[in-house]
Amino acid sequence: MSKQVAVILAGCGVYDGSEINEVVLTLLALEEQGARYQCFAPNIEQAHVLDHLSSEEQSQTRNVLQEAARIVRGNVKDIAELKAADFDAMIMTGGFGVAKNLSSFAFKGQDFDILPCISKAMKAFHSAGKIAGYMCIAPVLLPKVFEGVKCTIGNDVDVAGAITALGGQHVECSVDGIVVDDQYNIVTTPAYMLAENLKQAKSGIDKLVAHICL
Repeated sequence: MSKQVAVILAGCGVYDGSEINEVVLTLLALEEQGARYQCFAPNIEQAHVLDHLSSEEQSQTRNVLQEAARIVRGNVKDIAELKAADFDAMIMTGGFGVAKNLSSFAFKGQDFDILPCISKAMKAFHSAGKIAGYMCIAPVLLPKVFEGVKCTIGNDVDVAGAITALGGQHVECSVDGIVVDDQYNIVTTPAYMLAENLKQAKSGIDKLVAHICL
């Protein structure tokens, strides 16, 4: 029987939403593993909007759920509808939207807050004994929810330092590696925290997804 996986998105675009390459590579890897998936995102306004060509902030508003729909051809639901009981696993992709929309890490550093619907989902999958994967910047959320969790974002000194300061155990990891926390049933990989191209990002994402689908 194929695995049913919930995939959490944070908008559209690396600088203010989900990292598009990571999302596509994750969904491709899930399909290659024979898994089925449903994407979810919060129905909220983005923290801000950036021009991805100039990196300048734009005077406009965008909705995280609507923006996430751009990546997945509309196949995304409000995270308020997510029930851990309906799935075997959860994956959270990266992009600065995790640090800006799903949390306030980009603005408050280690004093950040996590969007209640996101922390609820994280806790629900753990409480149900179901595996979860986090990639790129997303693992920075983990020590806020799971005391002493072991995870990786690669080797970024500042982000790794925040994880450690929050009580997590950061493990340095190459772009093609994964770190598994057996206590919390969580797997992490650096993805575009280290990747310089699609092939490099794919190497670690494929391993994370394969572990999720064991």
